[in-house]
Amino acid sequence: MTRAPSLAPTAPEQRRNMIRFEAAVRNISEGLCMFDAESKLVICNERYASIYGLPSELTKPGAAHASIVEYRLEHGMQPIGSEGFFARHQELLREGAAGVITVRLGNGRVISIRHQPIADGGWVATHHDITEEITRAKEIQLQSLRFETALDNMRQGLCMFDRDKRLIVSNRRYAEMYGISPDKVKPGMSVYEILRQRFDAGNVPVEGMNVFVEKRLSIVTENEPCTFDVAMTDGRVISILHQPFDNGCWVATHEDMTEQRRHQARIRHLAGHDALTDLPNRNSFRACLEEVKSRTRNGETVGVLYIDLDYFKGVNDTLGHAAGDAVLKKVSRELADCLREGDVVARLGGDEFAILAGRLDKAEDAAGLAERIVRKVAEPHDINGHRVLIGASIGIAVAPIDGADGESLMRRADLAMYRAKGEGRGTYHFYEEGLDTALQERRNTEAALRNALLEGEFRLEFQPLVNLVNNRVCAFEALLRWQHPERGLLAPGAFMPAAEESGLIAPIGEWVLREACALASTWPDHIGVAVNLSPIQFRKNRKLVEQVKSALSAAALPPGRLELEITESVLLADDESAVLVLRELKKLGVRIALDDFGTGYSSLSYLRRFPFDKIKIDRTFVQESLRERRQPGYRQSRHRPRTQPWNGDGGRRRRNRGPARYRERARLHGSPRVSLQRAPAGPSGERVRRSAQSAKIRSPRDQTRQLKFKMSANGFGISANSYE
Repeated sequence: MTRAPSLAPTAPEQRRNMIRFEAAVRNISEGLCMFDAESKLVICNERYASIYGLPSELTKPGAAHASIVEYRLEHGMQPIGSEGFFARHQELLREGAAGVITVRLGNGRVISIRHQPIADGGWVATHHDITEEITRAKEIQLQSLRFETALDNMRQGLCMFDRDKRLIVSNRRYAEMYGISPDKVKPGMSVYEILRQRFDAGNVPVEGMNVFVEKRLSIVTENEPCTFDVAMTDGRVISILHQPFDNGCWVATHEDMTEQRRHQARIRHLAGHDALTDLPNRNSFRACLEEVKSRTRNGETVGVLYIDLDYFKGVNDTLGHAAGDAVLKKVSRELADCLREGDVVARLGGDEFAILAGRLDKAEDAAGLAERIVRKVAEPHDINGHRVLIGASIGIAVAPIDGADGESLMRRADLAMYRAKGEGRGTYHFYEEGLDTALQERRNTEAALRNALLEGEFRLEFQPLVNLVNNRVCAFEALLRWQHPERGLLAPGAFMPAAEESGLIAPIGEWVLREACALASTWPDHIGVAVNLSPIQFRKNRKLVEQVKSALSAAALPPGRLELEITESVLLADDESAVLVLRELKKLGVRIALDDFGTGYSSLSYLRRFPFDKIKIDRTFVQESLRERRQPGYRQSRHRPRTQPWNGDGGRRRRNRGPARYRERARLHGSPRVSLQRAPAGPSGERVRRSAQSAKIRSPRDQTRQLKFKMSANGFGISANSYE
């Protein structure tokens, strides 16, 4: 009988298998240990020993499990919560079941122990150091938390879709800006499902749902980055930034740009419109003018009206810039009301406006528009309780008659406007040949004035003022003259308007002040000097007081010898700042005179507001009084003197009749300017008789003619100056 071969391994094979097993145990990355039913170590690898730092004697077969545990305890390697660990270990031994125990050692390492029972009552366990894995997992978890936090705190809504148009991720802002609950927007949803939720929540584009979906999917198909705005029916504007990826996915950010778009639209509007009146500005009007050439080619007649407000500077000077702004706003509305359909009005700057009038049947049609504007602007304006009267001077140029392009029309309408001002203002004028010459003359005058300052062409002449008490000269009034190199000696009337319009009045006025003080310092101590101040010079020069101080100091002239003359327009606006400046000048010791009293808005309230040292009555006031005295029936009405209103505050002005001798000599020699100043103390009746007896008028031919007399009914003296 043949014996079957034995299946049991031979001793050599057993040794080879053990060698192989030990090699495998030594080279695995995890710690491994095996114990028999008596809790004796059968085998362990180096990784197991290094995890727990075991000495060599505890890693040899036969080492008791209790000794190994004791060593751990002595070297602080026992897991935290050791009672729980041993209880779980014994539980697995009793049940003979596999299990996993995760422990944290005293040194902070985390070990995952996989327990596997053996049929003979022993067990085998693998010990895996998962410290790095846990650290990486926490980092990933932290990064995920940060990512989610960043997504949910973005100003923009964000969504990412895969190539199948299904949602990968989205943030809370994306759902909220479309009125969807965030928990209803979940990964895996199709783009159609999400869009349906948006539409159902009332977030519908102005262009319609179908158009928007078609447009949106076409952008996905094109697979190109782009940015586009979506106007919503609720008034919002959503900007969508679409960014595709090579794998067919795409990410999109959605940002509510409503306020930013409104702000941008406002900036664009302001760039083309005047901030004060909201009318188109010069740049916008220039763009309209560029269309003139093409419109005239098509046979259309187009006109440009150049409008400049009359007397507007007086409003600013008297009532202040706030009132001036109110006037500009009101005039802007009136101009817009006068327009026809298709006309454009713009504010060019300051008090200048322009209108582009199209579809004119004939050039004269522009005159009808100009007439409406002139009448409307001339109506009284109630500005903060003040009755303001202004006007409009309008220049008209018509294409193709006066030019084929917009710039030519503007230039020629401007020339025509200045002609309208020269004809008395408050009217309109069409462009005519030759107006270019007038403009060039005006510009030449301004340039010559600037050169006159540099070349020292200005001169001062002095008019004597006589004290009627002692019949001696007490002061001289400085009169400005321009020694023009071609036109000769010019009086202020020939160049002062140009100086005021160009702003040169400020440096010219300062030169007059310094020159007058310097010359007066060479005169006897009892002789003063009077200097006129322009209203524009007074109001726009914030350093006037300092300039006066500087001029007095440079000339070493006592302040009491300087007299500054202002006109009523300086005080017309009830401007307290003007009174404060006058008081500062008064504190310096400078004398203040009110010039041209009896014209314009003359009111005795000015005399109450400020203690003037002198009042100069204008010649027109005296001339009017003399004409009244010559009227028939004067004697019958002498006890009931006629009166007339003189300003808006209800005050009335009695006509000045004057002494007979003055009336007769004024008839022969003309009416001089009259100045009113406080008379010295003394018996008033005696003063009147003595002054009347000593009144003299010399021949005008010797240019020293003076008329002097006094009236003392109110304690003032009147002196008539020589003619200017």
